[in-house]
Parts: sequence; structure tokens; C-alpha cells
Amino acid sequence: MDKFAYIAMTGAKHNARAIAVQSNNLANVLTTGFRSDFIHARSMQSFGESFPSRVYSQAEIPSTKFDMGQLQETGRGLDVAIEGDGFIAVEGRDGAEAFTRAGDLVIDQLGNLRTATGSPVLGEGGPIVIPPFEKLEIGSDGTITIQGKGQGPENLNQVNRIKLVDPDLLGLKKGEDGFFRRADGLIEPAAAGMQLSTGFLETSNVNAVESLTQILALSRQFEMQIKMIRTAEQNDETSSKLLQVN
Repeated sequence: MDKFAYIAMTGAKHNARAIAVQSNNLANVLTTGFRSDFIHARSMQSFGESFPSRVYSQAEIPSTKFDMGQLQETGRGLDVAIEGDGFIAVEGRDGAEAFTRAGDLVIDQLGNLRTATGSPVLGEGGPIVIPPFEKLEIGSDGTITIQGKGQGPENLNQVNRIKLVDPDLLGLKKGEDGFFRRADGLIEPAAAGMQLSTGFLETSNVNAVESLTQILALSRQFEMQIKMIRTAEQNDETSSKLLQVN
């Protein structure tokens, strides 16, 4: 069988991978703070015993698009959105520090401040735990101030501050949970000067039309690669028949 069948197979494989990436983007078009992914593809010339007349397809590791989404006003006191670059530090399921742009926060029955997906939000000294309160406010610098349970409005206490970080984007990797982490595994120091908008959430930066168009284009390319494989199979069968006749 001509080697172009294997080359077509590699093309179909990487097309399928790219379709999966774009499909995941489209599925998260409404996910708060989601950062879309894209995948690079390049041609790799094939060398061997004959002339290098074949070119393989190779998909690179998916990268992340860090453009900001839109800010939508919710009016909810536990909804926060980062103004500009940076992330909210949280504790991932693996226990390591992770970063997210999703600011739809909640407080569980034990007073733990968490993301909507259940990950503890980090503050000064670790996960943030909030005592019983009458009223809670999150300042623009991430400071959490409460009016204690049973106390008057004149008794305001600062309980903690949300850890805001601004890591080097080139040193980040995206996990299957959607959180970002430093590739070197180190702890990122809190960044000074970062600002939060309370009562707002950042939308996903996925362009639904662009993602859908990419999926359609990649599907056509995948079909073309499959046709090439079938053509190679037909050529192989025809060659076998000719040899049998001779």
C-alpha cells in the first residue's frame, strides 16, 4: 500500500483532535470566565529511502486564548470580575494552587468561600473561612469585610483578602478541570494593585460563530483524509489484481 495512506491517517487523527478542542470551546460558550483553546498544525516532511515527496500533518499542543470576555452586571455581592489581567487563586482538587477567572463565588454551610464548582478560594494564609455575618462586602482590592452576626452596622471587621495573582502567561498550563497552574509547580505571590468589580461576572471569551465555522472546516478536512485512505485501499486492491493476472 502506498505510504500516503499512513500520511492521510495522521492528518485525520490530528483533524479529529482539533475538532475536539473546538467542540469543547463551543460547549463552554456560556461558562463564566472560560478561556478558549486553539491548536496549532504544521507540516512535517517525510524522509526515507526515496525522495521526500510526502508531508505529514502534526498538531501542536493546544494553546489558550487569554483575551478578556465581556463584563456582565449581576448585582450579586459574591460575584466578582477581575479588571484587566490576572486570576483569582483557588485550591484545586489535587490540593495545589490553581488560578481561575470565574468569580461566581459561594459560601458553604461551614463558612468556606468557594467557587461555583466547589474549589476553595485562597486568601492570606490559605483557604478563606468567613464567620457568621449579617452583611458582607468584597472590596475592589479583594478585601472581605463583614458585619458580624448580631452586631450593628458600626461593627465592621476585615476577615481576609482574596488572593489575586498576575503570573506570566507563558509559564501557565491548563488542567482538565479548567484551572490554570504554574508549569513549574511553584506558588505564585499575590500581585499588588489588581482590582475587582463586585456585582459583575466575566463571560467566556469563546466566539461561538468562529468555533462553529472551525468545526465545519475541520470536518470537511477530516472527510477528505478518510477519502484518501479509501483511495489508497482501492489502489492497493487494483495493484493486487494486476499482479494476479500477470
